[in-house]
Amino acid sequence: MDEKYVKYALIFKALSDANRLLIIDSLMSGECCACRILDQLQITQPTLSHHMKILSDNNIVNVRKDGKWMYYSLNCAKFAEIKEVLELFSKQSSVKMKEYPC
Repeated sequence: MDEKYVKYALIFKALSDANRLLIIDSLMSGECCACRILDQLQITQPTLSHHMKILSDNNIVNVRKDGKWMYYSLNCAKFAEIKEVLELFSKQSSVKMKEYPC
């Protein structure tokens, strides 16, 4: 299997959780600390750490440590990549549907 599809599958899997989408939505306004995300989502710190590890491992969020605080921000380059993939699939889907109508 083409390695890029494995990579895309991991990214989409990381995005397929409602809590992680809420975290991303929270980060749309800019960088924030873990404590602010915890307050907004009302989840435990270990649960937040689990979600942030998945998002950071897939380069969806950037992590910055300042003393004892962790700060998170969106990786805009990764979102541009995701957008390109979705646009590519959308274009290919339109062409294939015209060629092979069901």
